[in-house]
Amino acid sequence: MAKQINVALIGNPNTGKTSVFNHLTGLNQKVGNYPGITVEKKEGICKLPRGLRAHILDLPGTYSLNASSVDENVVIELLLNKNDKDYPDVAVVVSDVENLKRNLLLFTQIKDLGIPTILVVNMADRMQRKGISLDVAALEERLKTKVALVSARKRQGIDELKELIINYRHITTEPCVNASVIDPEYFGRLRKAFPNQSLYKLWLVITQDVNFGNINRHEVNKNKDFSTKSASDLKRLQQKETILRYQFINGTLKEAMTVDVNAATDLRSRLDRILTHKVWGYVVFFTILLLIFQAIYNWSSYPMDLIDATFASLSELTRNFMPSGVFTDLVTEGIIPGLGGIVIFIPQIAFLFLFISILEETGYMSRVVFLMDRLMRRFGLSGKSVVPLVSGTACAIPAVMATRNIENWKERLITILVVPFTTCSARLPVYLIIIALVIPEGTFLGFNYQGLTLMMLYLIGFGTAIFSAWILNGILKVKNRTYFVIEMPNYKMPMLKNVSITVVEKTKSFVLGAGKIILAISIILWVLASYGPGENFSNAEEIVASKYEPEADLSTEEFQGEVSSYKLKHSYIGIMGRGIEPVVAPLGYDWKIGIAIISSFAAREVFVGTLATIYSVGSDEEETIKNRMAAEVNPILGGPLFTLASGISLLLFYAFAMQCMSTLAIVKKETNTWKWPVLQLVIMSGFAYLVALVAFQLLK
Repeated sequence: MAKQINVALIGNPNTGKTSVFNHLTGLNQKVGNYPGITVEKKEGICKLPRGLRAHILDLPGTYSLNASSVDENVVIELLLNKNDKDYPDVAVVVSDVENLKRNLLLFTQIKDLGIPTILVVNMADRMQRKGISLDVAALEERLKTKVALVSARKRQGIDELKELIINYRHITTEPCVNASVIDPEYFGRLRKAFPNQSLYKLWLVITQDVNFGNINRHEVNKNKDFSTKSASDLKRLQQKETILRYQFINGTLKEAMTVDVNAATDLRSRLDRILTHKVWGYVVFFTILLLIFQAIYNWSSYPMDLIDATFASLSELTRNFMPSGVFTDLVTEGIIPGLGGIVIFIPQIAFLFLFISILEETGYMSRVVFLMDRLMRRFGLSGKSVVPLVSGTACAIPAVMATRNIENWKERLITILVVPFTTCSARLPVYLIIIALVIPEGTFLGFNYQGLTLMMLYLIGFGTAIFSAWILNGILKVKNRTYFVIEMPNYKMPMLKNVSITVVEKTKSFVLGAGKIILAISIILWVLASYGPGENFSNAEEIVASKYEPEADLSTEEFQGEVSSYKLKHSYIGIMGRGIEPVVAPLGYDWKIGIAIISSFAAREVFVGTLATIYSVGSDEEETIKNRMAAEVNPILGGPLFTLASGISLLLFYAFAMQCMSTLAIVKKETNTWKWPVLQLVIMSGFAYLVALVAFQLLK
């Protein structure tokens, strides 16, 4: 037996597949994309008894092998390609005990592919409460497989599943349904034309337009011994196949499963009547949002203050223990403050992911999507657009990828174009530091102003996305409306392990992804801020000294502060910043903010790290980032730079501007042209500038 085996986890959405994956792999997992395609790929390592290891691949959720989206196509392509390095030695189909009939359709199709297949019946702990009983032996005999009863919530059945995976070679690959009986003559000709190939795999190639080794639909159609049917005839055959499979499933469950209807509770329907109500549903949703944003501010304030002070102290300690020189200056004035500018926001970002994960785990997020669909349709969006818009609160990149489930191209394009308006987690560091500087800490009806402001920014972003979609709908003349279908999962208590892994992995991904960019930009910015051309920079001390009378009573610290400020102004970054200052000054910004805005095009969260690096050059290392920003003076108007007017202006600019080159790149990939991302960049940034300009001029 091989030392490592490939295991494919497959199942319908909302069957608990991710929970099973997390139990098998723990934190030994990683997330990436399939080669050449922007579909998420989750894989991990599971240590099995007897010293074996399993490479677990968590495939995208799919209802059947009759693909209707790119995600489902990924599943079929892998299961057909034996040469793929991830081709499974064994397939584990995860089903939900309450929806076993629907889940078994996918199982019977995979069984036809000749892959050893294990059936996992998840949520087994709910069987007694729902009045369900299963005859496992009868189920295994009818399905010609091994069945594992699992409760991912209570971690029951996981060890038994591991044993079944180890012994996968003992599972027969014989199909449990003979699909060829739907048209014996047609399938007979297909078998004759390709005698050495899997009949069901050929059927999938014909109906799904996918590749099977070197055989594709074109190869099948041009075979002289075989003539295929029309598209409408093939569709009718697919329907007959589905009916045949459900007839088999009904017979199997009639023999192996009993349900006492009177034992089931009706809590779900009662909750749904409130949470999806056309009035109370919105009230509950916005109340939950309000509480989340209040908690983000209140709970994270203490760890944030601690992190802020720690990085200020770390910079000072590093300067004291390292020999003086250029490298020490780079570390204490560039790298440490730059990284501190992003690490300080870990608590708030972690709390945001914590709450989103809890909402998803409980099943409530699906109700939110259903609820918001009523709103979406009025503005020309497909109901399926809700999923990308909601997921855009984490990051616009996977949100843009999620639009692949929208069949209508124009509706999908509109969704791609408006998704960046929703407030992603990369905007949080900018929002949080500016709100802390310019919004007072008072309360209104028990809710603090800062939390209310953050919630308003989220609502403004979402509202702008909807309004933009309405405009684009009128311009692009979207027709052929599609219907929105979403499955409502059962309500359940969130699993601590799932929530923990989600928070750790997403926060780590956010911080490491941003950290790499910030580290590189911090070094570049420090170099640009620490050196400059000409005599103004090299003779800064003499020039500053000549401005004061000999009897002027300047302390050494004050004099050095004046010199540092003068050198920064005449450094490379100072010259660049003063060059763009006329453009940003009407918005209430100085050249330092202008540089931060430009550098944050790499990633929005770089904004705070950039200012932290610029302000740290020649500054008192013991000061925190927040204090340095609060002490900045407006060079034109005098007084604090960060006022209510300039702060609101900056918040609105980041709410609307397209400050993310990664999003532009993914839009280009999804639309296959630079036309739409360039339009996004120009229109969103121009709109952001105008709104910020109006806001500052009205509030100053």
